[in-house]
Amino acid sequence: MTFALLNLFYHGIGQKYHYWFCIDWAFAGGDAFFNNRSQKAFQAEKEAQAKHMKDSLDKIKPAVDSQALRKDLQIADSIQNARFKLPTNFKTDTTEQLTEVENDVLKITFTNKGGQPKTVELKNFKTFDGKPLILQAGNFNKLGYAINAGGAKPITEIAFIKGETKENSDKSKTITYSIKDTTGKDFLSHQFTLPAPGTDGYMIDFTIGMANAAQMVTQNTINLQWQTELPQVEKTLSYEKQQTHICYLKNDKYDFEPLGNGGSEKFEKPVDWLAVNPQFFVAALVAKNKFQSADITWAVPADSLKIITQATANCRVSVPANGVVPLQLYYGPNDYNILDKYNNNMHQVVTYGSGPFSFVKYINRHFLLPVWDFIRSHVASYGIVILLLTLLIRLITSPILYKSYLSGAKMKVLKPEVDALKQKFTDKSGQLDQQAFSMEQMKLWKTAGVSPLGGCLPALLQIPIFMSLYYFFQSNIALRGQSFLWAKDLAAYDSIAHLPFSIPFYGDHVSLFTLTATLTSLLISIYSMSNMQDNSNPVMKYMPYIFPVLLLGVFNNLPSALTWYYTVSNTITLILQIVIQKYIIDHDKILAQISENRKKPVKQSKWQERIQAMQESQKKMQDLKNKTGKK
Repeated sequence: MTFALLNLFYHGIGQKYHYWFCIDWAFAGGDAFFNNRSQKAFQAEKEAQAKHMKDSLDKIKPAVDSQALRKDLQIADSIQNARFKLPTNFKTDTTEQLTEVENDVLKITFTNKGGQPKTVELKNFKTFDGKPLILQAGNFNKLGYAINAGGAKPITEIAFIKGETKENSDKSKTITYSIKDTTGKDFLSHQFTLPAPGTDGYMIDFTIGMANAAQMVTQNTINLQWQTELPQVEKTLSYEKQQTHICYLKNDKYDFEPLGNGGSEKFEKPVDWLAVNPQFFVAALVAKNKFQSADITWAVPADSLKIITQATANCRVSVPANGVVPLQLYYGPNDYNILDKYNNNMHQVVTYGSGPFSFVKYINRHFLLPVWDFIRSHVASYGIVILLLTLLIRLITSPILYKSYLSGAKMKVLKPEVDALKQKFTDKSGQLDQQAFSMEQMKLWKTAGVSPLGGCLPALLQIPIFMSLYYFFQSNIALRGQSFLWAKDLAAYDSIAHLPFSIPFYGDHVSLFTLTATLTSLLISIYSMSNMQDNSNPVMKYMPYIFPVLLLGVFNNLPSALTWYYTVSNTITLILQIVIQKYIIDHDKILAQISENRKKPVKQSKWQERIQAMQESQKKMQDLKNKTGKK
């Protein structure tokens, strides 16, 4: 790419300047050189030619009507003044004034400088270290736009006149900032309304009012710039950044971008809202009548600044004839139950499923969440709520587990016959004819009425439940700040020891719930290995031991609610496995059933017939190849 750019510069720009240099040289010095004339004589001749050309042009140029020209300029000025005739002197305050307005969930400090929120505190939440949770603070946060006003500063730098803060009849609170013209009338106002207490009032109504919108803005549109900076509020900044998304509803379709190392997104189609969504909280800008178009960029500052991201959005907003632009600001938790009430699809910012497992969000929303809320309303301890929910899920899936273990038990009964087949198709050198063995093994399973997929399909059916619980516990804000046993916060990792150094792929702490989850997973692997019909494969032989150790590094930084869930789930699975295999499955009955199945004619599906035909064809080709090789 560098070579291409250099080539373009040489053949494009380079040739351009070379061309004009040659022309200049020809006119300025070339003639003097070839005709051996002095520079002074050449210059005099050049000036005479220029004067002659000017005189010729003046003769053919039409006379200018100065009065008509003056009239045209006056008309142009009047049109310009009519379009942009705004007061150059505003009535504003001279100093910054701060005003606190709050309800039961929000405490917002407004500033008359720009007529906007300055700091936002979520009253019902604390940071991981117990400090007040300030979701917005600092000079980076701005909300402004430009208007056509002579000599005016940017809106964010103008000290608005603060009106009274009033309580409305529905107990909501409104604060109004305005800029007045020389007659004392409002020609620009910002009005903010906080919802009434008891309404989960995190959504703030923000209304821009313009007295003469047609003159104030160009083409009835303003470019609203929204800057927001979100600080670290959770225990682990790196994990909080991993869980942060830039979300938006574009053309009535929800989507998001991961925070990554920064980025940008441009929207040519209408946008309902833009949101920055860290692990558990959201800052969003909403247009009730949609943004015409928008773009947003975000950066990730250094970890030492304790800032998750700084985002800047530019949104094109239509200004109606009445000059009223209805907007909203959301500062609050990404609680599904709260966000779902606004009916603007903002509930989708709660990551209950994504990527190939995006479908599990429906399981979480319509099954797990209602069950969770029901149990939580009757049980105080969140750790016990997780235990009861996991127990319920494992009991619901136990029939699937039973079928899987039943299939394994049938395979175990047939193991002696499978071993005999293996010995039959092993030559003197010890090499197994895998193709012939597989065909005979399939015939054995068919005659016995055993499906080779009997153990796989039930396990696959459990994956959606497993992944839905993974996303559910990772995104559930109700767990934030809740303690259980030695875990101080179920939404963060638990730690029983802090290491003086960091171990790669593990971390600098020891999570006890991670150890219990790994240990129970290892016990399941050991027990399953003892019941395997064939453990001669070295990969399958050691993988059950390697996998739990790998989980040790993965789980160590996950929320303790998740590792506690894995511990409970593994324990229940191990108990069910022992009970089903030792006390429920009757091996004599299985053997009798297999004998009975062998007496029945074998019925094959079309898929099984195709597989068998393929295997037989491959066997014939292999036999032919072997005969040809011997010759």
